[in-house]
Amino acid sequence: METQKKYFRIDRREISFLRFILEAYDGIAVVTTINAKEGLVRLSIAPGCVEEVESILSKLKKDILIEEAG
Repeated sequence: METQKKYFRIDRREISFLRFILEAYDGIAVVTTINAKEGLVRLSIAPGCVEEVESILSKLKKDILIEEAG
């Protein structure tokens, strides 16, 4: 299995918060900022962790803007 990459657009002021939250779940995903002005980030999701990351993101969507960017 390979690392899965997904792109998201989030409120640019929340990039650090998203990184902090995902780092707390040691090793499930790495956040890379692609374009800070646009709030475009890439999540590199560890094999077998896609469902867990999607669950975390769905909970965060209640508080911050997160939308898949293709």
